[in-house]
Amino acid sequence: MLQELIFSGIGGQGAQSIGKLLANAANKEGKEVMWRPAFRGQMRGGISNCIISICDGPITSPISNRYDAAIVLNGPALKHYEQLVKAGGILVWECTNTREAVTRDDIRIYALPAYQKATVDLKNAKVMNMIMLGALLKIYPLVQIETVIAELKETIPARHHDLLQLDEQAIELGMSLIP
Repeated sequence: MLQELIFSGIGGQGAQSIGKLLANAANKEGKEVMWRPAFRGQMRGGISNCIISICDGPITSPISNRYDAAIVLNGPALKHYEQLVKAGGILVWECTNTREAVTRDDIRIYALPAYQKATVDLKNAKVMNMIMLGALLKIYPLVQIETVIAELKETIPARHHDLLQLDEQAIELGMSLIP
């Protein structure tokens, strides 16, 4: 079955990283995957998103305009992508620094204080994205968590390998935030 997801925020928040990590883990498990990153002229600070399609069989079209799940890391992304989640779909959004409110009642909504948890509990804002990914995987287990953990070192750039253990803790923390 085809599953389409979008991860969005601003450049530097890690939407691209968690999207690529999930895509690589799904590929490692033998699924068909399309990962389509998009960002505006500047990477850090500009609008950034990536779309991932995961399927047990061939993916017939790279075009997605409605999503089964969305992870949004900031207010502008919430405002835009909330409307693109399919009825019955999943919206996971970072609520610590977002003043906007979710307006839909036909989707499953998870507001997570991921930034607060990253900075207070794990003492590093850079792992906020991994908290969000852990929560999504608890809600929507598209791949085995062990595969994601194993793919961290392969996916995360070498310059950030000092954060690998903290990334793993953040994924586990994100999973623990979901009852």
